[in-house]
Amino acid sequence: MRPNPALQNENVAEYLLYIFQIEALVRTIDLDLTRLENELLAPAFTDPTQLEHQLTWYRAIVTEMQQRGLQKEGHLDQVDEILMELIYLHNTLLTILNDEKYKGLCEHAHDALQAFKVKSNMANRHDVEVLLHAMFMKLQLKMKKQEISAETESAFDLFRIQLAYLSKNYQRMKAGELNFVQN
Repeated sequence: MRPNPALQNENVAEYLLYIFQIEALVRTIDLDLTRLENELLAPAFTDPTQLEHQLTWYRAIVTEMQQRGLQKEGHLDQVDEILMELIYLHNTLLTILNDEKYKGLCEHAHDALQAFKVKSNMANRHDVEVLLHAMFMKLQLKMKKQEISAETESAFDLFRIQLAYLSKNYQRMKAGELNFVQN
């Protein structure tokens, strides 16, 4: 239930999508920690130590969501911080590093991303956040076994490729392998 901490640096997009799922799960049970323990965690974790470890993590999430008024929407502080880092990296790849491959990926996904922004009422959100929400929506559709049109699947592929490239560069950035002052 609790993600492997290494996942954040190994594949930041996958990590964020996992946290989006956790946020949605917590909202589904109305931020009720008792329900979370009784209905989800206790059946999955019979070892008391593991159960307490999970409860501690979820308790912090529920508390933050309650304190910040995230009952309906919004993200945990940690998610917002990572999103800001990804937006910074996105802008850096496009401007300072002048990364031609990333520019091309952004151009390929542009029209589909703008259409998704309109359809999902996210016109005022940054492209990086929209990419993540699109991938989360795809995950939800797959979990519900809903059909995805070929056109939409094609758009999701463009988003996935751009996000994968950004995630790989996030990993490089965190490892200190990107030189932001090369140009």
